[in-house]
Amino acid sequence: MSSSRSPRRAGAVLASWRPVQWAAAGAGAALTAVVVGVPTAVVPSPFFSRSVPVQWWNPPVLAATAVLAGIVLATFVRPPGASGRVRTDGPGSRLGPLGGVLSFLAVGCPVCNKVVLLLLGGSGALTYWAPLQPVVAVASLALLAEAALRRLSTAEACPLPPRA
Repeated sequence: MSSSRSPRRAGAVLASWRPVQWAAAGAGAALTAVVVGVPTAVVPSPFFSRSVPVQWWNPPVLAATAVLAGIVLATFVRPPGASGRVRTDGPGSRLGPLGGVLSFLAVGCPVCNKVVLLLLGGSGALTYWAPLQPVVAVASLALLAEAALRRLSTAEACPLPPRA
């Protein structure tokens, strides 16, 4: 495996995170859960409803999306006193947003998506799109995991000072 996406390196970087980075990851995860979960009605709210019930796999996919997105978002946070800049481009910078959008499409109601309805109609959305949603969910989680791995594995581009 290439050193540019080493799980061991990513784990070491996570272990060295400071409270501000963990707080950013938690806030990013909570925000992602709300931004993806409320409009798709996986998270119940008085604002949105679904025509098709939430599938058994929707909540775990939403939870995994939130955790991975929180980690990716936290890689853009530079702790106080750290030298260097946080990279806003490079490895994983585009994979995270793409994974988030795919996750939104994956857990959403298949007949509530206006684009799908326009392209396939109601019966087509249930016949063709709904069976594809779990595949889209796996792809979204793979993209988010790859984004997190790449961002964490290349964290030496903006090294942190040693812990006191």
